[in-house]
Amino acid sequence: MIAAMERRNWYLLTNSLVAAWFVAAGVAVVVHRFVPHALWLMVHLTLLGAASTAILIWSQHFADTLLRHPGPGGRVALGTRLVAHTVGSVAVVVGIMTELWGLVAAGAAVIGMNAIVHAVLLLRQLRTSLPARFRPLVRYYVASALVFAVGVGLGAWLAAEPGGGLHERILVAHATLNLLGWIAITVIGTAILLWPTVLHAKVRDETDAGARRALPILLFGLVVVVLACIVGAQVLVAVGVAIWIVGLGFVLGQGVRQAREMPPGSYAGWSIAAGMVWLLVCAAMYAGAAVLAPDWLALLDSFAWLVGPFVAGFVVQLLLGALSYLLPVVTIGSPKSAKLAAEELDRGAAFRIVSINGGILLYLLPVPSLVKVLLSLYVFGVFVSFLVLAVRAIVIARRSRRAEGEHPDRSRTVMLGAAPAKAPEPRTSRSGMVVSAVGVLALLVAGGVAADPAAAGIGTAPASEIAATGETTTVTVEVEGMRFVPGMIEVPAGNRLVVEFRNTGTDVHDFTVENGVRSPRLSPGEHATVDVGVVGADLHAWCSVAGHRQMGMELQIIAVGGPDAAGDDGGDGDADGSDATGHSMHGGMHGDGGDGSGGAAASAADDLDLEREPGDGFEARDATLEPAPSATRHELTLKVTEVEREVAPGVTQTLWTFGGTAPGPTLHGKVGDVFEITLVNDGTIGHSIDFHAGMLAPNEPMRTIQPGESLVYTFTATKAGVWMYHCSTMPMSTHIANGMFGAVVIDPPGLAPVDREFILVQSELYLGPQGGEVDAAKVTAERPDLVVFNGYANQYRFEPLEASVGERVRVWVLDAGPNRPSSFHVIGGQFDTVWSEGDYLLRAGGSTGAGGAQALGLMPAQGGFVELEFGEAGDYPFVSHIMVDAERGASGLFHVTDAPQ
Repeated sequence: MIAAMERRNWYLLTNSLVAAWFVAAGVAVVVHRFVPHALWLMVHLTLLGAASTAILIWSQHFADTLLRHPGPGGRVALGTRLVAHTVGSVAVVVGIMTELWGLVAAGAAVIGMNAIVHAVLLLRQLRTSLPARFRPLVRYYVASALVFAVGVGLGAWLAAEPGGGLHERILVAHATLNLLGWIAITVIGTAILLWPTVLHAKVRDETDAGARRALPILLFGLVVVVLACIVGAQVLVAVGVAIWIVGLGFVLGQGVRQAREMPPGSYAGWSIAAGMVWLLVCAAMYAGAAVLAPDWLALLDSFAWLVGPFVAGFVVQLLLGALSYLLPVVTIGSPKSAKLAAEELDRGAAFRIVSINGGILLYLLPVPSLVKVLLSLYVFGVFVSFLVLAVRAIVIARRSRRAEGEHPDRSRTVMLGAAPAKAPEPRTSRSGMVVSAVGVLALLVAGGVAADPAAAGIGTAPASEIAATGETTTVTVEVEGMRFVPGMIEVPAGNRLVVEFRNTGTDVHDFTVENGVRSPRLSPGEHATVDVGVVGADLHAWCSVAGHRQMGMELQIIAVGGPDAAGDDGGDGDADGSDATGHSMHGGMHGDGGDGSGGAAASAADDLDLEREPGDGFEARDATLEPAPSATRHELTLKVTEVEREVAPGVTQTLWTFGGTAPGPTLHGKVGDVFEITLVNDGTIGHSIDFHAGMLAPNEPMRTIQPGESLVYTFTATKAGVWMYHCSTMPMSTHIANGMFGAVVIDPPGLAPVDREFILVQSELYLGPQGGEVDAAKVTAERPDLVVFNGYANQYRFEPLEASVGERVRVWVLDAGPNRPSSFHVIGGQFDTVWSEGDYLLRAGGSTGAGGAQALGLMPAQGGFVELEFGEAGDYPFVSHIMVDAERGASGLFHVTDAPQ
């Protein structure tokens, strides 16, 4: 059936796969904020899905055309490859989204083998064909397919999460081979002939010579990049990309000469030209990043920034330009109908070209996030318009064919063809479309700024009663450590104040003023302009990221010659507007619990009732400590996420967590075991991780990583204990108090087995508003609202821990703090074994055999275990015997039943 299908219907059917992948990518763009791995999904639906499918279709088409006979197996073989690629790609996408790594590996294997088959069939077709002038161009398709197979293999390896710093280097090689190899080399080989065909320009002998020289240079450049990744020589990545650019230059040079002879006059021509320019720009910036980036992780950050212009500017734009030319030529058949289809696909060419490329350029500038959203949606909409025009072109062409009588093309000869020349648009029409596109882009920028003026640094504060002078004071504020520099700004009363805020620190910060004006949260290296407005009285400013204000990120704005507002708060505080703890009272006016992040809110502590029972569906955290695995190597990915959790009946908080829980997952091993932890920051601010169970220099593995980044932390457990792990990003107390901690249990050698083993991690909660984040001012003042075991107040009173009479029970206890000590005690029980901080304080009753202990005392970050047996059935409360903390939620029950007979 496939073999008998008309040529035009065959190409419409196969290219519908490309359209389907584009639609899927469009859905991902719309819902990306609500799905995991959103950036990965959008990129791979476009590149692995749409672009790779188009490459399989059109590389075979051009091979058939250049070699003047169909490939082995004809349409059946190509259809089979398309099905295999689609199935493999769907498996990879579903596997990544569901974290089914076996499915990812299977899908990658199908894609890789399919690419090898594609290369082998093209090579066979090349070797059996008759001599032809452009025969060497098919080698581009063979080479790119083999490179793709290697790149896909590296992608499958990435799914296995190799560590030791190798992950970043494999990712660089994987991305380079797939982008500059599979996609770019295929495009370059196609453009050598397609570009002059679109322009109706002459193909000179110099073009043939350039094509022959370019391919080995392009491949050599990729080999250098891969070798650089293998040996860890980052500067060689720049060398390899530079070599690759030299190869690209042979082709671009000929293309520029052809464009001078026959300038592009259609959407297809301008779109292909713009795409090739973006390819050159992205490659050059990649080479520069490889030189300037301090490490592989920073290089990946730069590469990630380049993915947007590479996908939108180069891949999508060039693909749509090529299809705009090829669809009328290959799928329509009738010259008259093809002309009508070409005219439809060329509709609004100048408007679309300026909109797409202007939108991408503006997106890359430091504009507010809302402007970026509007620009990305607009550019995406312009891309989608191609699908609408393509459908219209096909409908119009088929109506034309019916009107002139159907004469299907039954020829088995595949021809490149040439689209009928189209009369150039009037200059006024083209210039009018350019002006219109520029106007739309300007409106989008202005609209985004108007909708969120604070993000653009435009003040929204009401005018002061002091008459405005009409003068503007502009001050640059930077970050040093956890301080604003300068720490005080003097402004003549009545002047407008404009703050150029530059985040020169190492973490995410913002600049918030008590009159309601604020900057967006800025990553390190970003900057924003904040228009504070006319200053008529003293003002306070601070960073609203939780805990940063308490670390000292405050600034005073002094209105010189105006009334002193800083100390005129009604007499309830000190003269400088501070409360008894020394923290500014202005934060409470605009903060979520004292951080000053905007919008007054009551504390969740107002809803606290520790006598209330949890609602239906409550499940206490399983406190059982499972035996240590027999494996000596432990690999785990910990994702930093921000989740809203109930921490007491009727009280919720947004916690920063390792793996979605607070405490994070408990790790259990033996002395000598190796732990390889991949930390992935899916939060909105910088975080880090510190494992007390390992001994290594902290500057590299414990560094703060920004949202979207990851690092691999590997340590060997050389000492026994119950060790704390936690976020070490400043302010550390706030990060720990908001959920970023967990336990690593390393069994002492010769530890005797017990009947039941539990792990309890004590921590404190400093409640912000309902559903909000930690109140950093309470952390600094050491005023916890709750002290809890395993993250929830009194949870084991509602669901007690189970034991039986005569069973030996071991309870590991870790005090995660950040501030309060612990004194673990079981009411009605006595410990015959106490182990703390690496040694036994009491073992099997001690030297007398009759000794006992009543409490395990721990300071923050200390841990140990106790062992006991219960002599009779009943309920045995356990508490921190610092009784005020027991009354704050640090209590639970052992429910002991008679031993089974």
